[in-house]
Amino acid sequence: MSVTDRLRAAVARTPWSYGLIALPVVGLGAAAIAAAAAAVPTEDSQVAGLLKARLPKTEISAVNCAKVAGLCEVTAGANLFYVDRGARYLVIGRVYDMETRQDVTAARLLEMNPDMLVGGAAKANATAALGGEADVSPVAPTAGARRVSVPVRPATLSLAGLPRDGAIVWGNKASSQSVTVFTDFRCGYCRALTSVLRSMDVKVIERPISVLGSRDLADRVYCARNREEALHAAYSGAPFESEGKCDTRGLDANEQFARSHGLSGTPVIVRSDGAMLEGYRPKDVLEAWLKGAKS
Repeated sequence: MSVTDRLRAAVARTPWSYGLIALPVVGLGAAAIAAAAAAVPTEDSQVAGLLKARLPKTEISAVNCAKVAGLCEVTAGANLFYVDRGARYLVIGRVYDMETRQDVTAARLLEMNPDMLVGGAAKANATAALGGEADVSPVAPTAGARRVSVPVRPATLSLAGLPRDGAIVWGNKASSQSVTVFTDFRCGYCRALTSVLRSMDVKVIERPISVLGSRDLADRVYCARNREEALHAAYSGAPFESEGKCDTRGLDANEQFARSHGLSGTPVIVRSDGAMLEGYRPKDVLEAWLKGAKS
């Protein structure tokens, strides 16, 4: 029996299981094995095929069914969503790993879009994940069905609903200019923004929110005896002393406020008059923007 005949016989005897087959390698050339493997659809490609049929206007970039148990991660351009392995149920939202305390979705979005805000990319998921389908839905909506919407962030933001607790005040506390910043200690843009704000004559009211799974770190900074020193140490990755447990309900309030106002990315910069900027800005832009505050 020739190599080709033995290969065909092996494939015929082997059941499909998630797109993987077990081939006897004795006497088979590497090229023949590679050709057989390439001919067998993987689970990822099977799901991609189902999505192509169900979301024909969505250009799928990649499917990864190995990252999150029970779900397949789907990327469509700069956007991210999830489906079950039968590609029947589409999930738009965040996956949070409770063992590592990491926002898996946010970390992946930041990896995919290094020049974009995590929140901006996440906000786009609700529409771009559906690829501009004609009915803006992967399936026809049933009578009385409600579509899930992502909160739209306002151009201005009132901070009146926030308690005094939960803020870490640093910089020039006597300055006539102040800025409130929603940040995450694992956010590279926040670290860069903090470096810029340290060089400016401004009072900084920093309100940590856990977008990238940094709540444990935020608790430690907030419970430190010198919060300002702990804050900068956290950004630089340096060790710092913390008092351990303290009342962190102010941090809970920060996160609740962020969720209710659609602040799903960091940094978010709020001027004293409520004007808001999202993302990192260089020093000259920030200085000009702060001077434009309405009294």
